[in-house]
Amino acid sequence: MAKPHGKSDDRPPGMLDVARVAGVSAQTVSRVLSGRPHVQPQTRERVLAAVEKLGYRRNNAARVLSSGRSRTLGVVTLRTTFYSRAALTAGIENAARAAGYEVTTAAAASLDTSGIEAALSRLADQDVEGVILAVPLIHTSARIEQFTRTTPTIAVDGSRTDTTDVVAVDQALAARKATQHLLDLGHETVWHIAGPEHWLEAARRREGWRATLEEAGRPVPPQLEGDWSPASGYRNGLLLGRIPEATAVFVASDEMAFGVIRALTELGRRVPDDVSLVSVDDIDLAAYCTPPLTTVAQPFARTGELAVAHLLRHINDPAGTIVPESVEPRLVVRASTAPYAGT
Repeated sequence: MAKPHGKSDDRPPGMLDVARVAGVSAQTVSRVLSGRPHVQPQTRERVLAAVEKLGYRRNNAARVLSSGRSRTLGVVTLRTTFYSRAALTAGIENAARAAGYEVTTAAAASLDTSGIEAALSRLADQDVEGVILAVPLIHTSARIEQFTRTTPTIAVDGSRTDTTDVVAVDQALAARKATQHLLDLGHETVWHIAGPEHWLEAARRREGWRATLEEAGRPVPPQLEGDWSPASGYRNGLLLGRIPEATAVFVASDEMAFGVIRALTELGRRVPDDVSLVSVDDIDLAAYCTPPLTTVAQPFARTGELAVAHLLRHINDPAGTIVPESVEPRLVVRASTAPYAGT
């Protein structure tokens, strides 16, 4: 059977598909399907024709209240078990609830444009009033740009479309704080186990690490790369632990750091006596590993609060000025770092 015009994959058609075929915004589609006034007859006909052509079936036909507002915010996140994503989402949900809003989450199966588009389409079907993007936009697309032009959207990792507001932790500063802490302890240089290359957060941390070393006139070791998982930290720790001159390492996340510590321990290299280690996030487990992690805390709850505040401001004042906001991370010193004890 031939696929409906305007749709090239096997997923059910969503509101963004209807909007594209009808040549209107997702919000206009929502107004038509909710029976709201102030829609031109010709526009209504185009939307209904697109619905018929695509075989679109609405998932949430009665969500919009009589006021025309759903009191619901959407969050796009990656389908993952990483603690940092869960902590950020919890911060968003708490802030939204305090403001009288519900939150619906759409997990993207991947970070390519089709995965993000599918997640946005599911949120459009839920009549969300605005969206928080908790994923890095590696690439954008016409559909993503159209959605963010017509629906208030906040990004929380620094990536953006032409019309997206940004509330983000200063990741380069996080790396600078971690790297400078190790240099201040007397280490000649600092090795780095980075996050995935395509994640903007990882890229900013690499930049901050490299810039701090270069400004201090220190050699910049070759970087190692993980995927945020403890397993990738473990693999890189087995490599790093065999380099005698590696006495200090900045790991891009706490979860990778757990794997690094295990690898170093298995190789007989003690933390922090032989290798000092700093990571990023300050998840709950960081204070309870052996040794307790020195880490740069990301204020997940505060970031969620600010993202919701920015989003509600745009919902209530769509013509208002977009002013990005940077959140400062905080160094938390524990037992995984110590002064250089070189010979």
